[in-house]
Amino acid sequence: MITECINPPQRPRLRLGLCCQFAHEPIKFRTTTATAMLRLARAERLARLAEICRHNAEALMASLKFCTTNQIGAFRINSHILPSKTHPEAGYEMAELPSGSEIIRRFRECGAFARERDVRLSFHPDQFVVLNSPNDQTLAHSLAELDYQAEVAEWVGADSINIHGGGAYGDKSTALRALRRNIERLPAQVRLRLTLENDDKVYTPRDLLPICEATKVPLVYDVHHHRCLPDGLSVEEATARAMTTWQGREPLFHLSSPLEGWDGPKPQRHHDYIAPSDFPTAWKSRVLTIEVEAKAKELAVLKLLAHLRADG
Repeated sequence: MITECINPPQRPRLRLGLCCQFAHEPIKFRTTTATAMLRLARAERLARLAEICRHNAEALMASLKFCTTNQIGAFRINSHILPSKTHPEAGYEMAELPSGSEIIRRFRECGAFARERDVRLSFHPDQFVVLNSPNDQTLAHSLAELDYQAEVAEWVGADSINIHGGGAYGDKSTALRALRRNIERLPAQVRLRLTLENDDKVYTPRDLLPICEATKVPLVYDVHHHRCLPDGLSVEEATARAMTTWQGREPLFHLSSPLEGWDGPKPQRHHDYIAPSDFPTAWKSRVLTIEVEAKAKELAVLKLLAHLRADG
């Protein structure tokens, strides 16, 4: 049973974030596929999509109440909260949906609830959102997806839409120049919220920090990725440099642990929980939002939160 906490205790300096969904709580976000929607007549399709979007707005409110009750200070919203929104055939505008304005109003109520209780909201588009792609179709789809997520972010007050640097396409320097060029062309509602994250295969903090500094786009420092793909910067150095890119805003970082340990065959894979030894010492005295990327979802966040409290 989820109960609302109207006056939650003051949160600690470190704000832990839950990502998208739940492992144990009976809170579910619904989705569908464009293929399934295109089997329906248009009126039926729009009615079905409206039903799913309305359900997801209610699920978001339930998620925020859970976070508030359990002193979880951030929540990442699933990119498919409005399913098939940008699909070239099954896509839609909210004004086309039955009661679309009421659905938007409910999302805005979620945003007001989050602001009142200091729950930070973010988005993390899927891997197909690539701003430096040489493929015009991929780039156009990426821009449409960023526009859509910025629209919902405005409703709910989310301040971060986080993407990876993209591919190297055989020439990392050229790809980084394309990334910077396309960031600078983004509409204001996207660029104001855009963040870049180092990944575990292509772009390290050292690669992305010059782009972040030049474009004023913050770096979401993923320490797990950095440990998998080191670049000569220590965790302490990368932490300090990433924090400066946030320009006075509260930084948002990512934390996860390897499924089979750091000596396992694929250390990139995420564990169900966070190993306390993987929590960077350099983060403990900071004011940070830390999104916990663990398969046990809220169970992992609550376990880490209890550990941090016990650790002082």
